[in-house]
Amino acid sequence: MIKQVFFLVLPIFLLFCFCTKKEEFTYKNPDLPVQERIDDLISRMTLEEKVAQLQIEDFIYDYTDTVKLYEQLKNGLGMLSSYQLSLEETVESRNLIQKFVIENTRLGIPVIFLDEGLHGLMKPDATSFPQAIGLACSWDTELYEKVYTVVAHEMRSRGAQIALSPVLDVCRDPRWGRVEETYGEDPFLNGMLASAAIKGFQGSADGTIAPGHVAATLKHLVGHGEPENGLNISPCNKSERVLREFHMLPFKMAVDSVKPYTVMASYNEIDGVPSHKNKWLLKKVLRDEWGFDGMLISDFGGIEMLYERHKVANTPQDAALQAYEAGIEIALSGNFYAHLPQLVKEGKINEDDIDKAVAKILHLKFISGLFDNRYSDLEEAKAISHLESSKKLALEAAQKSIVLLENRNSILPLNINKYKTIAVIGPCANDVSLGGYPGGPYYKVSVLQGIKNIVGDRAKVLYSKGCTITKDSEMDINYKRWQADSIKFVPREENLQSIKEAVKVARQADIIILCVGETEYLCREAWSKTHLGDAATLDLICEQNELAEALFNIGKPVVVTLSNGRPLSVNMISEKADALLECWYMGQETGNAVADILFGNLSPSGKLTITIPRSVGQLPQYYNHKPSARFVDYVTMSSSPLYPFGYGLSYSNFTYSKPVLSKLAIKKNEKTLVEIEVKNGGPMPADEIVQLYIRDKVSSVSRPVKELKGFKRIKLNVGESKTISFEINNSMLSFYNEDMENVVEPGEFEIMIGRSSVDYQSVTFAVE
Repeated sequence: MIKQVFFLVLPIFLLFCFCTKKEEFTYKNPDLPVQERIDDLISRMTLEEKVAQLQIEDFIYDYTDTVKLYEQLKNGLGMLSSYQLSLEETVESRNLIQKFVIENTRLGIPVIFLDEGLHGLMKPDATSFPQAIGLACSWDTELYEKVYTVVAHEMRSRGAQIALSPVLDVCRDPRWGRVEETYGEDPFLNGMLASAAIKGFQGSADGTIAPGHVAATLKHLVGHGEPENGLNISPCNKSERVLREFHMLPFKMAVDSVKPYTVMASYNEIDGVPSHKNKWLLKKVLRDEWGFDGMLISDFGGIEMLYERHKVANTPQDAALQAYEAGIEIALSGNFYAHLPQLVKEGKINEDDIDKAVAKILHLKFISGLFDNRYSDLEEAKAISHLESSKKLALEAAQKSIVLLENRNSILPLNINKYKTIAVIGPCANDVSLGGYPGGPYYKVSVLQGIKNIVGDRAKVLYSKGCTITKDSEMDINYKRWQADSIKFVPREENLQSIKEAVKVARQADIIILCVGETEYLCREAWSKTHLGDAATLDLICEQNELAEALFNIGKPVVVTLSNGRPLSVNMISEKADALLECWYMGQETGNAVADILFGNLSPSGKLTITIPRSVGQLPQYYNHKPSARFVDYVTMSSSPLYPFGYGLSYSNFTYSKPVLSKLAIKKNEKTLVEIEVKNGGPMPADEIVQLYIRDKVSSVSRPVKELKGFKRIKLNVGESKTISFEINNSMLSFYNEDMENVVEPGEFEIMIGRSSVDYQSVTFAVE
């Protein structure tokens, strides 16, 4: 009888086992469509496992402790960040964590790793490019795509699938410490450059994540770049018109043109509503109007701020509910989304909505190949991080980021046969500041070393620090500067003594290269009352002006380089220096790039993407102001800037013809073409950035005096001319009227084409 029952039950048991096994591995079958795998996996997940996918944890420090790993990862995890581990440690830790999750959680769902990539992978032994504000001065979309392709490859080789970059914030207050992370003050330029960066990160323009690439994250939506008092996270109380036409535009341009995978909400509030709970911003505008269907994530601790800082939530659970109802799908850091299961059980959140959010992160895990190829190869990661082509690109990017502000009597480029002794002086001469969110390049070249490299034994190079800006901690590395909670200054008497010593050195030289500016302590993201980075002044600090004055008084030629993260009001230096170079933070090739420009290996070609004010008292100061602004001067100062948007000198001389229109009048929805000839009449080949501005001469609501609507970077040999054309269409002419409708109104429009926002040729046409 037992034997009969056994043979009767055995087929049923085997069939059950077969079906169960087949079912169990449906989502792991790489031959099935991704959506089918996603649906199968979600159907197997508990609510707690689903919510775990909607959370991003900070770095797990002891990744070899399996007990602690299980405590953190027993339900799985959506994403994990890890900062400043060495290349070897990054690959090892990520492989170990991935292996642990696959083998020790119920469903074996792999983890996504994310990295910062503002101006290079934020990891040691990675290629360091110019800080964002500097790279933007190249106005070079092709360069952008190449740079962020390199960043993506280095990230992916170390196991990351998402980049928390680029920053699209339009900066309209340079006191803000995060100005360095932005591309400047113009929404159109920011949108164009960011779109190119996203193409580099993702490897496509259609939202596909190409092999070796990573998902890009647009941040921060929205208004983060114009905080009250210039203080980070402060409110941005601007009208809807200002938000849409300035702060939102680059985000919309990117969403429309290159389909970013992820968008991050901003810390600030708008009209009393923090972005992390702003349904109008995140649902009505981003989702419904723009059609964004990717992932929407919080900033680090942004959900917690609803409860802890903004005071708009009574409890952590309330903060989680507000953020989720506004559309925040993924919580970056913090544990408030751990309350989501309870909110589902209370009927305040629908589990079907949870499933939709989970599906998005699972989609990225599947298309990134994490279920099928989970681990990184250490040797491959090392090779990718040391490519010669990346070094060359870092140098090109640094060269193109430099803006020549002054060049009296054409002192630059320097004739190396004329100056036999060169004094390189200043706190930024033998130091390389990288800026916020830095990586750790495996080499970096100071201005002092770059000059020595280029002059060799043809000239004697002297050095003196001159003064100290900030005193480094014992661990003198850029990342420590950027994250240090305290800022230490040296006593004034110490700097005055250093200035005396620098003067002695400078008297021995034929020419002085003075290197001044900021460090990562002074211009950075301000996190707390101790971690400061916003400024009440745009002046040089720590006796640097006194150092400059002392050197000018010697009577020798003085060339000044600025190393900084925000525009600096260098009025005295601007007036007295023989030449002035805005260099920003240029990355690992800082010194070589500066030396190439100083000695004429190539002509400077950068143009400012942010206005340099004469004083903090002029703020706000941006080129696309309204007609009634800057109508009069201050009692003691002009209302005009020290250096305007789009400005930058060259070693060559470019001439512009009168622009010519294909049609002098068009109807709505029609187009016209404007052409202009540009000629290099100077002594050397050089790049020029041709800028197109448009002004609506009379409109139903006041419009800016000019707005950038196009640009082209061109290379011209000596004596060469090129005809540049721009198509003028509705998108360049429209604006939000009194009823907040985006319209093109009939009337006259002025087209301005030239080398900057104040130096151009113009022509007028009409819309009928």
